[in-house]
Amino acid sequence: MSTTITLKGNEVHTIGALPAVGSKVKDFALVDSGLNVKTLQTFEGKKKVFNIFPSIDTPTCAASSRKFNEEASKLENTVVINVSKDLPFALGRFCAAEGLNSVETLSDFRSSFGDDYEVVITDSPLKGLLSRAVIVTDENNKVVYTEQVSEIANEPNYDAALAALNQ
Repeated sequence: MSTTITLKGNEVHTIGALPAVGSKVKDFALVDSGLNVKTLQTFEGKKKVFNIFPSIDTPTCAASSRKFNEEASKLENTVVINVSKDLPFALGRFCAAEGLNSVETLSDFRSSFGDDYEVVITDSPLKGLLSRAVIVTDENNKVVYTEQVSEIANEPNYDAALAALNQ
């Protein structure tokens, strides 16, 4: 069952649907800019905001990373995890240039995260990249909020995602 979203008004599809609210997120093995593997256990006991996007090199993805970085520094026991298919080196360069130090920016370039979380785009010029989505979990990895952004060029609903952390 694919999900239909749009890219500048044109229909685009993902391989499935985001994890259901109330379910547990799957483990992952994502790579940071130092080529270290980070898993779900790396962030054990913390609330998590997964900020998923196609590429850090687009204005909307960069804006969402900046916004979540700004908000993350205010949150207790919470980690924001930016995830894209970008290479770890590009992600590291962007974060260093932007001073993004309150988020984890991780690459899905060699993992099954996109498939497991069902956010891989299956058609359009963005085929193979990750859709723009937000998944929020509690400290026990239970999903408390999801947003599959319906138009890839739009930013996510930051207020709703951050409010879900206080439920």
